[in-house]
Amino acid sequence: MTLSASIHHLKRKARALHRKEQIPLHQALDRIAAAEGYRNWSLLVARNPADMAGALLGSLSPGEMVLLAGRPGQGKTVAGILLAIEASRSGRRSFFFSLEYTLADFESRLKLLGIAPPANALLHFDGSDLIAADHIEGALGFAPSGSVAIVDYLQLLDQRREKPVLDQQLRSLRTFARAKGVVLVFLSQIDRRYDPATKPFPDLGDLRLPNPVETGLFDKAFFVQGGEIRMPAAA
Repeated sequence: MTLSASIHHLKRKARALHRKEQIPLHQALDRIAAAEGYRNWSLLVARNPADMAGALLGSLSPGEMVLLAGRPGQGKTVAGILLAIEASRSGRRSFFFSLEYTLADFESRLKLLGIAPPANALLHFDGSDLIAADHIEGALGFAPSGSVAIVDYLQLLDQRREKPVLDQQLRSLRTFARAKGVVLVFLSQIDRRYDPATKPFPDLGDLRLPNPVETGLFDKAFFVQGGEIRMPAAA
């Protein structure tokens, strides 16, 4: 079923309806979804995965640090790639830092997704083994406010012994993001003990954190399960 507008624009319509009629935002979202032929907002988002990146991008603000977490195979890397592509297509500088992929791997993944790289120079891939807070800050030093950087992934940032511990890196990156107005999105693993049979979506308590991290350093957290992203209702 084709949507009348992008999820991002439909969400803006829901916010306007929420303000105009003074109804809860979740009710406004469901009414917009019903007008598009869906039973509720969650179903609309789940049935339009390619447009989820637009909705996710529209919920992010300059200077934020964000988690995008999920178990292997649930779609978090795809969501991160789509987010980087969507940001560049909307005219924003975007970066994909990966300690997992080479450039060839990244381009191959785009092909599998049926995505042609943006016809501009706004998307930058970085597969350096040196990726950590200092490397990311250096690479984003001249990035304009509103730029979006995806980090793949959180738990690998302090794998090299000479790098500061993860919590220290995140505190440095938080200060940097605030000062520069860039958005930092960290792909993150979920603990293997998480059982979707007992809880439909993971949450902050399910993060796999070999080293202690203050989760309050993140402004928002999104969780991917079965290809669907659970987003804060008020995002």
